Amino acid sequence: MARELHYSSKKSGASTSSIAPRLLISLLCLASLLLCFSLFRNDVASPSLTYSAAPEKIHGNCNHSDGRWIYDHSVRSPPRYDHTCKEIFKGWNCIAGNKSNAIDILKWRWKPYGCNLAPFEPLQFLENFRDTNIGFVGDSLNRNMFVSLFCTLKQFSAEVKKWRPVGADRGFTFVKYNLTIAYHRTNLLARYGRWSASSSGGMLESLGYKEGYRIDVDLPDGTWAEAPNFHDILVFNTGHWWWAPSKFDPVKSPMLFFEKGVPVTPPIAPDAGLDKVLTHMVSYVQKIARPNAILFFRTQSPRHFEGGDWDQGGSCPRLQPLVPQEVEQFFSVEKNGTNVETRLVNQHLEKAVRGSNFKILDITHLSEFRADAHPSTAGGKRHDDCMHWCLPGLTDTWNDLFIAHLNGIKLRN
Repeated sequence: MARELHYSSKKSGASTSSIAPRLLISLLCLASLLLCFSLFRNDVASPSLTYSAAPEKIHGNCNHSDGRWIYDHSVRSPPRYDHTCKEIFKGWNCIAGNKSNAIDILKWRWKPYGCNLAPFEPLQFLENFRDTNIGFVGDSLNRNMFVSLFCTLKQFSAEVKKWRPVGADRGFTFVKYNLTIAYHRTNLLARYGRWSASSSGGMLESLGYKEGYRIDVDLPDGTWAEAPNFHDILVFNTGHWWWAPSKFDPVKSPMLFFEKGVPVTPPIAPDAGLDKVLTHMVSYVQKIARPNAILFFRTQSPRHFEGGDWDQGGSCPRLQPLVPQEVEQFFSVEKNGTNVETRLVNQHLEKAVRGSNFKILDITHLSEFRADAHPSTAGGKRHDDCMHWCLPGLTDTWNDLFIAHLNGIKLRN
């Protein structure tokens, strides 16, 4: 976003005998103007090709999560891996799916204020993190991120062995570097399953409940319960399934929360249940995690449905990123729109990890602009996919941010 330059001057009554000092001052002013012009040229793109938000610094250091998207004609396509990577889920393969802007998506580059976020160097990453196990634990958006990292690394280290840690949905070891990455699928982090009323009665039955979903807030889902014992680096997420009335109908199939094996009474709303799950899971992971484990919680990935939710005819037809005013219309909590859960989930997450060993991997704000980067109609579903991301695509930038954090931690240690 272009910044205005302000100039001011004062009339001087100096005599001709002060020509030398005036000449020196003029030269200094000229040099300053040239320096400002140079910085302005390097740091600001054409307004028609730049989408940004108000700059903000955190503790004087660069905040990689705050910046702007710049359209970069020089970006080669694809930038780091191509659509033939077999791990890419068909519905996310926007190039193979002939999405009209699939190539253009890759030409948008995230530019944080006051610094750069360069694409990570795969060979350097493989070398730096030899003998390391990295686990992604969460819903399909964490799989989106996992696949992006796998496809990038495979371009540079082709000797890959399929290997899944206990409970993992999928996993691979890059043999030369003994680096394992795995994805553990879990929708709520906590263990859950169908619940039906017992003929012998009980607390929930006495309240009129006949069926629903039992969520044990203090028990981790079995798909990842052993993951903290194995992985050196973990990236968690949850959120999408907590605001999903089509999955957990509040009347026909409500979320029924249990703690220490008994129902939480009076029954609590999903947002209160999320607080309980996050509190218990953060505590659980910290207790059993490996020594010196690096723990991340990734913030919520935004959806971009317009005209209704996914099951109400909603779509995401945009071919360019949103502008800041549009971002607020989409995601403002006060407006309570279709995609409002994005910032609501983050409020719960930030409260839960406060004072813990978890670090926040904040991908939300930079992703809120990218209404153009979903599979949309190219996802091959009966409805537009405005939740997942095209691959190659936005989650490549998530991994740049993730690895920038890891490199910073490694440097400090």
